[in-house]
Amino acid sequence: MDTPKKLMKAKPESIYVKLAKVAGKAQDEVAKLIGLGAYTKIVGDAGISVSRMSPIPVTTGNALSSASTLWAASLAVDKMNFVSKENGIYQGKAMVVGATGSIGQVTAKMLAKSWRELVIVAPKPYKLAEMIEEIKIIAPQCHVEVDTNPDQLSQSCDLIVTTTSAQGKKIIDIEKVKSGAVICDVSRPFDVTKEDALKRPDVLVIASGEVELPGDVKVGCDIGLPGNVVYACLAETALLALEGRFECFTLGRTIDLNKVIEIDHLSKKHGVKLAAIMGHDGEITDSVIEHCRQQAIQRQG
Repeated sequence: MDTPKKLMKAKPESIYVKLAKVAGKAQDEVAKLIGLGAYTKIVGDAGISVSRMSPIPVTTGNALSSASTLWAASLAVDKMNFVSKENGIYQGKAMVVGATGSIGQVTAKMLAKSWRELVIVAPKPYKLAEMIEEIKIIAPQCHVEVDTNPDQLSQSCDLIVTTTSAQGKKIIDIEKVKSGAVICDVSRPFDVTKEDALKRPDVLVIASGEVELPGDVKVGCDIGLPGNVVYACLAETALLALEGRFECFTLGRTIDLNKVIEIDHLSKKHGVKLAAIMGHDGEITDSVIEHCRQQAIQRQG
């Protein structure tokens, strides 16, 4: 079995061949579209080469992964109830760690449209400078800061989205995070470990949102999720099939903001919705969120 570490260390060409063979078998089973997921969608050129080798269209699922991340993050921020809204804009500060990655870029752009302030973090400053110019065009009202280290500004952020390929390496010091903040961890393996999360009962650490598909869903293998609940990248493939859109919808390192908006609309049309706010140990209930909120109130004094 190809584990995440093996996938990242392997030559991309060898993974392309394996995925193309899987696509061929899928076509034999009358499939008209194949969806990549987890680390298979970030190997090499993020699906582009696989799509050229595959007999059927390929999508990475990153558009719906991005949309569902924001569904979960926004719901968690609302339930924590520390950030006010004016005219649909959160009057606080959000941060994206890994902002120059495929999901990070589009997440930052979406957050810029709905938050007063935004911090974008990535190792290469010149890429961040390019992003600022793009964000200014689509969200001129948002004040944007950049940094190469999340720990410099995390103490002032109400929402932190981590979307890196750090493969389990520590990327943020949770002790420096603002009390009452929400951390939405998109990365797998998690950027924020369960052990780190337990150090800060006043900070709500959530995973990116899994989604619930409508109707009678038959999943042919155990993906570790209950009932109709699937990972968002898988749901994108299902949504496109429901629409008869057998096309390479999301490929490569750059996700089209308009495609995220489009897949969001398709989700509403077909009844695909956020299943629950998830964490390291599964669903995060309202009582758990309220306990976290009370811990933050006590710490804030």
